[in-house]
This record gives sequence, C-alpha cells and structure tokens, in this order.
Amino acid sequence: MKESELTHSELLVLGLIAEMPRHGYELEQVIEQRGMREWTQIGFSSLYFLLGKLEKKALVKAEKPAHAKARKSYRLTALGRKILLEQTLAALKNVQSSRSSLLTGMLHWAVLTRKQALDALDGRYQAAQEERQRLEDIQFEQQPLPDYVDAMFDYSKGQLDAEIEWITRTLDYMKMKTWDT
Repeated sequence: MKESELTHSELLVLGLIAEMPRHGYELEQVIEQRGMREWTQIGFSSLYFLLGKLEKKALVKAEKPAHAKARKSYRLTALGRKILLEQTLAALKNVQSSRSSLLTGMLHWAVLTRKQALDALDGRYQAAQEERQRLEDIQFEQQPLPDYVDAMFDYSKGQLDAEIEWITRTLDYMKMKTWDT
C-alpha cells in the first residue's frame, strides 16, 4: 500500500467528513444509520484512532470547540479532498481479487470425506441464504436510504445471489461425481 493510499476505514471516515464537518460521535451515528458496518470493519473505538491518522496525514483538520464541553469536529482539508476524489474513483474503477474463505476451503477439498465436503457446502448455502435475507431486512428497515446506499445493499445481495447459484451448481455436480475416498 502506498503511503498516500488509505485503508477502507480511513476512506470511509474521510468521505463522511467530506459531507460536512463531524465529530467522532456523529460519525458513529451516521455509520450506524446507513448500515455501513455491512461493508467495513470499523468499530466505534477505532474512530478516534482513524481521525488521528487522517489528521496526521493532513487530510482532515480538527476544529477547536467554541466552549469546553463541545466535541472537537473535523473538517476536510484541500489535500484530503484531492486524496478522497482520487481514491474514490480508483475504488469504483478497479477490481480487487477477493480472498474468500470459500476459496481456501476449496483448496483443501481433498482432505475431506464426501459427506463432510457436501455438508460444508450445504451449510454455506444455508448461511448465504440467511445473510441475503438479513441484508434484505436491514435495507427495508432503514428506508428511505440514499440511492447509492441502496445500490450498495443491492451489490452485496447480488454477490450473495451469485454465490448461492454457484453453490447450487457445484453441489449438484459434486453429488453426481464418484469419489476416490
């Protein structure tokens, strides 16, 4: 990763600050309200750490509160806006290889018995269907959502639909095959 390249979490926080100056608690509320934890691994406790990293890189600037009890807000700098634009465009344009646990499991398929392998795939099929429904429920419950957030949910559900279809085909094929074990 290049020094100026941001992590997914840093890019997420930078984008939220670009919308308007925010303090850590506001960031937490927006992340929760928009269901953003579905696409990023960012915890409340790490928000202030990320804000510190972004400030150190001169991508955001802390604004001193007007009175002592107010929270420190962060606003985007010109450099922050430039980096956000560049990396947002790159994130939309570029395809990155997925490192799914499924692929690791498939690499070691040969160590499993037929029953173990088929049961594991069937279990993943069930889990993928449940996850698809969970996302559908979250998307419905949080309406109205901005169009781009709806599109993010649709993308995730589409990926699960593709995985469910792949598992179905693979299970059907593997059930017909003879095994040497």
